[in-house]
Amino acid sequence: MSALSYSTRHRPDGAQAARLRPVRGSCPGTRPQVEIVVPVFNEQSTLEVSVRHLRGFLSDNLPFSWQIVIADNASTDRTPEIARRLAGELDGVTAMRLPERGRGRALRAAWSASDAEVLCYMDVDLSTDLRGLLPLLAPVISGHSDVAIGTRLGRSSCVTRSAKRELISRAYNGVLRLALGARFSDAQCGFKAIRADAARELVPRVRDEEWFFDTELLVLAQREGLRIHEVPVDWVEDPDSRVAIVSTAAADLRGVGRMLRSSRTRVLAPHKPTVTD
Repeated sequence: MSALSYSTRHRPDGAQAARLRPVRGSCPGTRPQVEIVVPVFNEQSTLEVSVRHLRGFLSDNLPFSWQIVIADNASTDRTPEIARRLAGELDGVTAMRLPERGRGRALRAAWSASDAEVLCYMDVDLSTDLRGLLPLLAPVISGHSDVAIGTRLGRSSCVTRSAKRELISRAYNGVLRLALGARFSDAQCGFKAIRADAARELVPRVRDEEWFFDTELLVLAQREGLRIHEVPVDWVEDPDSRVAIVSTAAADLRGVGRMLRSSRTRVLAPHKPTVTD
């Protein structure tokens, strides 16, 4: 049983809501069960192929009503133009434009404006095999779990990435376990889902607007005793990734330090996520 009381509905103010309203909805007036947010920044070369592939997969494999939201955060190339065109052409695809950068900022805006029951996000490069999507969503939709995350560190995960990224990832998650008592294995995999009522309570408390957003959200969820489900995934590194590994790692460690200072008077809930191998 969650320690949260899901009573507060978090919405952007009127001006922000108007700016963030999706260009086009697939089924006006209906509430999708699942909303999948794809945050993008300067992804003109991959956006269309990825969104069309994702939409085709959802149409063929997902037994829930769904909507894709392209959340562009201050791209300077043709990404906004492509996102608007896709939203105009494809049922089930919408787009929003944010004037400032930050993956966390994009997720905050999209999730805060959503009417879906379950909120999900994935990276635009589709590095995570989409066959992991149904196992990710099912426990959240069924109510078995409050949050679900893809993990590249599960026994049955199949991961292809450079030794440098592997080392940094394992070291970072080790720091989370030691410093913050994290009981989830992979904070950074861009493949997550959360119940909308839980998100409405947690997201306003997340301070980070960039890559640490995921970690902070998960730590807060654990502190509240929410059920976190982990799904081993197949994952292939994108050689054209926009992530600046060193600077991102440094920012993440600053975030860990901030949360460590704020947790000195707190005790993490004795929770261990379930892992399906």
